[in-house]
This record gives sequence, structure tokens and C-alpha cells, in this order.
Amino acid sequence: MKLESEEKCTDGNTSGAAAGPNELAESKTAGQPLAEFLMQLEDYTPTIPDAVTSHYLTMAGFEASDARMVRLVSLAAQKFISDIGNDALQHCKARSSALPNKSSKTSKDKKYTLTMEDLAPALNEYGITVKKPPYFV
Repeated sequence: MKLESEEKCTDGNTSGAAAGPNELAESKTAGQPLAEFLMQLEDYTPTIPDAVTSHYLTMAGFEASDARMVRLVSLAAQKFISDIGNDALQHCKARSSALPNKSSKTSKDKKYTLTMEDLAPALNEYGITVKKPPYFV
């Protein structure tokens, strides 16, 4: 049952009372982590240069006037590539542990090589299908 004195406020509060000081303080601090993150992006130098990211963004039809947005896309691309590389490493480790061990090297001494055999299933997890081209002799 709805009372006549109960009005809907602009913040979605259905009680007749105004928002308290705690609610106002929470709404002011909700954007602080984002603002701090954007400030940190100004000082961060991504692995993928801004010029490369800007070029591909422009080719895709996205014009970014803010350098922080370009760095944000660079950071997202860096994380994506890093995740793919890490997944490929996990596939390599799983594949090599399934094979009989021929040498007495420990896992710390062992060096891994990135191969298409490991990269293809890692990329497939992200929806990217890779096929080897035919070789002609």
C-alpha cells in the first residue's frame, strides 16, 4: 500500500526522507577508484606503443582524442596477449608432463618453446581459429 506522502526522489529513494550524509559520502567516493586509475594511466608506459594502438584504432574507425583511452586499449591488448601466452604455456606444460621424461632436468631447469601445437588450442579458447598453411616442397 502506497501512502500519499511517499514520493519518489531523484536518486530512487522511495522514502520521504532525504539522503543522509553517509549515502552522499558513498556516492562521492564511488568514482574515486576510477579517477585514480585514469590518473595512473597518464604515467604508465604500456608495452604496446601509443602510436601503434592509435594506428589500429584509427583503422578500425575509432578516433580517440584522449591519450588515456589509447593507453587503456593498449593495456587491455597487453593483458589479452599475456593471457594467451600464459594459456599456451599451460598447454605446453600439460603436454610435456604427459610425455615420458627422457632427461633428468627438474621443472625449474626446463625451458619451454612456444609452438603452434600449444598456441592453437590457447587461441581456440578465445574464439580464434588458427590453421597451419600447406607446405610445398
